[in-house]
Amino acid sequence: MEAKINTKTFITKLFFSITFLLSAALAFAQTKTVTGTVKDAKTKTPIAYATVAVVGAPAAAGTSTSTNANGEFRLVFPTSYVKIRASYVGYDNKDAFVTNDAVQSKEILMDAQDNMLEEVVVKAQKKKYSNKDNPAVALIRKVIENKEKNRLSGQQYAEFDQYEKMSLGLSNLSEKFVNKKIFKNYQFLFETDDSAKTANKYVLPAFIEEKMSKVYYRKDPSKTKQYILGDQRAQFDPKFIDNDGLAAYFNKLYEQVDIYDNNISLVTNQFLSPIANSAPTFYKFFITDTIKTSQPWLVELSFVPRNKADMLFKGQLYVTLDGNYAVQGANMTVADDINLNFVRDLQVQLKFEKDSKSRFYLKTSTLGIDFSLTEKGMGIRGSRTVNYNNYKVGIQQPDSIYDGPSTVIAYNIENKKATKSLFETQRPLALAQNELNIYHNIDTLQKIPSFRTFMDIAALVLSGYKQAGPVEIGPVNTFYSFNPVEGFRLRIGGRTTEALSKRFYAETYAAYGFKDQKWKYFFSGTYAFNNKSVYSFPMHYIRASYKKDTKIPGQKLEFIQEDNFLLSFKRGDNDRYIYETNYGLEYKKEFLNHLAIGAGFNINKQSPAGSLTYQMLDENGQNKLFNELNTTELSVNFRYAPHEEFYQGKIYRTPIFNQYPIFTFNYTAGIKGLAKGEYNYHSFNVGAFKRFYLSQFGFADVTAEGNYIAGKEIPFPFLTIHRANQTYAYQLNSYNLMNFLEFVSDHNASINVQYYMNGFLLNKIPLIKKLKLREVFSFKGVYGGLRKENDPDDPNYGSKVFAWQRNADQIQSSYTFGSEPYMEASIGLSNIFKILRVDYVKRLNYLDHVDAPAWGIRARVRFDF
Repeated sequence: MEAKINTKTFITKLFFSITFLLSAALAFAQTKTVTGTVKDAKTKTPIAYATVAVVGAPAAAGTSTSTNANGEFRLVFPTSYVKIRASYVGYDNKDAFVTNDAVQSKEILMDAQDNMLEEVVVKAQKKKYSNKDNPAVALIRKVIENKEKNRLSGQQYAEFDQYEKMSLGLSNLSEKFVNKKIFKNYQFLFETDDSAKTANKYVLPAFIEEKMSKVYYRKDPSKTKQYILGDQRAQFDPKFIDNDGLAAYFNKLYEQVDIYDNNISLVTNQFLSPIANSAPTFYKFFITDTIKTSQPWLVELSFVPRNKADMLFKGQLYVTLDGNYAVQGANMTVADDINLNFVRDLQVQLKFEKDSKSRFYLKTSTLGIDFSLTEKGMGIRGSRTVNYNNYKVGIQQPDSIYDGPSTVIAYNIENKKATKSLFETQRPLALAQNELNIYHNIDTLQKIPSFRTFMDIAALVLSGYKQAGPVEIGPVNTFYSFNPVEGFRLRIGGRTTEALSKRFYAETYAAYGFKDQKWKYFFSGTYAFNNKSVYSFPMHYIRASYKKDTKIPGQKLEFIQEDNFLLSFKRGDNDRYIYETNYGLEYKKEFLNHLAIGAGFNINKQSPAGSLTYQMLDENGQNKLFNELNTTELSVNFRYAPHEEFYQGKIYRTPIFNQYPIFTFNYTAGIKGLAKGEYNYHSFNVGAFKRFYLSQFGFADVTAEGNYIAGKEIPFPFLTIHRANQTYAYQLNSYNLMNFLEFVSDHNASINVQYYMNGFLLNKIPLIKKLKLREVFSFKGVYGGLRKENDPDDPNYGSKVFAWQRNADQIQSSYTFGSEPYMEASIGLSNIFKILRVDYVKRLNYLDHVDAPAWGIRARVRFDF
């Protein structure tokens, strides 16, 4: 009887078990799809790469995912589960209940772990912050101690796939602004700003660029080689905008962030990393949480600047407690008190992932910056996301993989369809619909006549050239000027564009002086060997030119024309000019590694103008005047600027300086007897420029130059006439208190230091710091001399070379150097009204020279971030 009962019980239990399993299987067979967005509860900013998981579900496909760059997610899971959970470092976990609807959407708002760090510590400890016996400082020292093995350079070999996305647009646009009549035909461009803190705000997406690369790293000898597999961006018409230069400028503002570097470059400034070797000296650190839901466990290490006005970060680091002390994540921003121009908001998010050998590597890096002139007005919001995949270490590639330039374009840039297909099929992070729209909108925008008219006017204002079919008329800032020799000077000119020919380019102008009643002319014809604009990188052309015009002796203006209207205003005696006629032939070639070579042939005739005189004593001791000098010159030059970045304008290139130096070498030979050449000489010039970044102490631009001219009995016009400045503008490469033609030499060396402290001192002065002024210091010195065979004061050669210049009172006004170098220094304030630099300049010696100014106030327009 007992056996029968047990059998019946067993059958009953088996029946109910099977029924339960069938019910469960049926329930699991029914699924639901949940999509949505994860946002910051306070700012409504989307949280990229947050984890969204089904609560209670086993680890399986579909039960866990990560949000994309726009904070969006999608989950498909059984209907039996009713709760999902969002988590991200620096935020409290947030749960959301879901229904059994087949398709549904959720918005998850996460609360940031926003600790008022200094206040919490003061209340809890009630003692002054100190590094001594501070566990947070002990922990950060462990991070610093181990950072070399945890960073990329800690591996002998590494390789990975890299995807970059950068987008920008106008932000914080009001509804009134958007609905203006002028934008009637442009409504398709505007989008509702979901991240705005107040309603009725819009954004105008204006730029997007994507890049996919394969990157190889080798530690010894050190080399990082990036093969660009695809690059696409929303392009503007190149006759209005240099798209490559624009992308380079944006990339400089939104640089990649490496937490393991001692200094992190952002918006052309350097910030000390919170794990830099000296970080405990400049930061306060606090242990604010221990995260045990992650493996390995993490410590949330919060940090703030000791001085809120310094160029430093604040935020949280998430450090592993597995003995490696690796950074698993980071959230960083900057204090409101720092002197950072135009930046309304800045956010850095870094997320690291663990590989199969428990090494953490950077998975995603997101940098968002909002620029604006005012706190609440219209701005420019941009973000850069870099995603890393297929990270592998220890694989040694052939040397050929690492050789050559650091960046190589490894795809056919002409095959647009292949590039588009690459991103559509292999893009690791899906673009949101509004991001995809940017490509289409920019193309549509440029087909609207009113927009093209606007771009034409903008190009005229910014570049000085007016489009006129296949030619450009300008530059407009030279149409009118004046000087003591020519009086009022009118000029008109222009040049051809690619619309006329991609091989041949012509440029010309004509000018007339109403005082000297002389016409001046210029014409050049250029042939491009590479079938592209002679103004775009890399240049490769040959140019022939003819010029008949005036010139100030010794002036070599690199970035502006000598007859620029703003340079018409000068101090002191400035009527020594040259009438110059020049026939020139020039060859130039630039290489992709930014090495440039050039060669030239020039036939030059010059005559003195104004109060300039060419005279020497004859054998009878009488002054002999020369009305004409003729030279024939051959020249070669080299310029090497590794990793150079710039914006190519219509007139000149605007450099985007980085940490790499620039080297130049020039050789010129004067040939007597060739094409009426009257003198033999050889001129050698070498120069170097480098920007030195000094972290929160700013940066310094240093230029060193040396020159030697071999030959004897050479007239001073063919020697080095040192670059003087008699305008009221501060010129970086000229001596601002030196007079024209004041110093002449045939051998010399110079140094020029411009030190920008970026407000490091002024930011610490109450009230003054509200003005956000910045200190700038400079020192310029040059020393050289004349060998006796070129010196007018030498008793044996004085009658064989031109005499020194004299002023109207017959007092000597030009010299060579004595026993000391010429020196001047300045101290100034920059960032005045965010655009102006004003210097007090002091001349340190040679004050006994005629009309030598002891000091002066000089101004310069300068845009700083």
